[in-house]
Amino acid sequence: MDYSIFDFLQLIGSLGLFLYGMKMMSEGLQKIAGDRMRSILSAMTSNRFMGVFTGLLITALIQSSSATTVMVVSFVNAGLLSLAQSISVIMGANIGTTLTAWIISFFGFAVDISAFAIPLIGLAIPFFFSGKSKRRSIGELILGFSFLFMGLAYLKNSVPDIKSNPEVLEFLQNYADMGYWSVLTFFFVGAVLTLIVQSSSATVAITLIMCSQGWIPFEAAAAMVLGENLGTTITANIAAISGNVQAKRAAFSHFIFNIFGVIWMLILFYPFVRMIEGLAESMTGLSPDALQSFVNEHPELTSKDPAVMATIDPAVQSKYISYQTTVSYGMSLFHTIYNIINVSIMIWFVKVYVKIVSAVIKQKKGGEEEEFQLKYISAGMLSTSELSLLQAKKEIELYGVRITRMYGMARDLMSEKPDSEAFNKLYSRIQKYEQISDNMELEIARYLNNVSDGRLSFDGKMKVNTMMTETTEIESIGDSCYSIARAIQRKNSENIVFNEYILDHINNMFRLTYSALENMNNILSKADIDDADINKTYNIEMEINNYRNMLRTANMDNINNKKYEYKAGIHFMDIISECEKLGDYVVNVIDAVREKRSIKK
Repeated sequence: MDYSIFDFLQLIGSLGLFLYGMKMMSEGLQKIAGDRMRSILSAMTSNRFMGVFTGLLITALIQSSSATTVMVVSFVNAGLLSLAQSISVIMGANIGTTLTAWIISFFGFAVDISAFAIPLIGLAIPFFFSGKSKRRSIGELILGFSFLFMGLAYLKNSVPDIKSNPEVLEFLQNYADMGYWSVLTFFFVGAVLTLIVQSSSATVAITLIMCSQGWIPFEAAAAMVLGENLGTTITANIAAISGNVQAKRAAFSHFIFNIFGVIWMLILFYPFVRMIEGLAESMTGLSPDALQSFVNEHPELTSKDPAVMATIDPAVQSKYISYQTTVSYGMSLFHTIYNIINVSIMIWFVKVYVKIVSAVIKQKKGGEEEEFQLKYISAGMLSTSELSLLQAKKEIELYGVRITRMYGMARDLMSEKPDSEAFNKLYSRIQKYEQISDNMELEIARYLNNVSDGRLSFDGKMKVNTMMTETTEIESIGDSCYSIARAIQRKNSENIVFNEYILDHINNMFRLTYSALENMNNILSKADIDDADINKTYNIEMEINNYRNMLRTANMDNINNKKYEYKAGIHFMDIISECEKLGDYVVNVIDAVREKRSIKK
């Protein structure tokens, strides 16, 4: 066989150029969209149908269902999407990814788009030297588009010719005439190929090329596409490995959604493929199933020798191109109609999917804090003004409770053995809470901004302003909790050991700050607060300040008297200072609540 290492490397390079172009185009679009991409995903999921449309739109834009599902998993991990919302978005992503096949169908075979690739690169270059990041992103988009089709053109010429060199994939050809077993074999090949390449769009492109060259029959290509739909689910599951339980469930739902789709499709495979062939024939007048026999009649069509190609009758070449177009239309129809029907059926069973994945992936004991998402407000349609303010109040109240839980974890970190698995696990959870806290602040603030833009009275707008302050200060409490955890980690990394004196005073300060947080949550949960509640906050803050001042004054004397080491004293005061800062943020929250109370109802 005349297929060298160089040819194989050219194949890998062509695939790499295709994938790189897709990645560049995807990233360019995401940069152009900016935060709007995130807003669309979080806002347009008010019901399952909107969720499907959102997934379709995002995937059609960024040309990667894997990117969409990974994005969805990350939002579920951050608590910005519920499990049910994520499932509907993932369903839409399955439809959106079919656009790649249509792009190739319309441009990849009917028009030699690679001829325009170099001029497009020339067009993109000036954008890269622009001072504006948005223009540079536009250049990235154009360049990615060029690379994608350059890679496709090279891929056409570098995929081994199975017809002329049957030994390349001889094992596949041996299974091509085994009826239903052939379908299962090529389904498995498509799934494995996608697992390796990690892009269903790329493997669909390869399948299209192989089928349009007449190397594999149309049925085999359809079975491969079916396998590729399943293979792409592994990306989201890999992304969810480090995520929380909800993220793992969202990724697993993508897998079982495709599994159920594969089951019904394999049962109805032959009648479905015949229907697709009929639709493709009605579009072009040719049957995609007839391409193989046409290539067998004209084997010179698959030759790469320019001298041989020059002898081919132009009418035969023209018909060959028409057959290729028919096959590409047929594959695109199969991919699209299958996913549309699958989503149309499965969209009614979203709650069933939630129950299945929740039963398979169980919540660990003590892991309730991972259920961390907005509960009372959503990014969809706003309620009436008064109800919106009530929902925001409840969400801020819940935000305070969750931040207090984060503080409890930071406090517990002190008692964990340094460098132990328990310490590392708890520290990682605190890090995750810090990220989640930032995201929650952003979502609550965005909601309050939308409420403020609505029809609110002056007093209502003033209430919104105080709620914004409460949200910001609670997020600052979260920052202090994370700073305490980092101070403990720094102490451990330098092998500093606190003696009983230091530990006793840190625990006393922890108790004071915890009582401040508990009082804050009590005030946030009340419909009406009195002066006694507010005065209690100021009294606790005064105790915290006095205690911090006392410890700061005594610290240098203790170091000089060799009560503990200088480094231990530094880390000791870092933790005490962060606790004092936390107390200040609690007072700021209560001041905002007091200001809100003074506004006319």
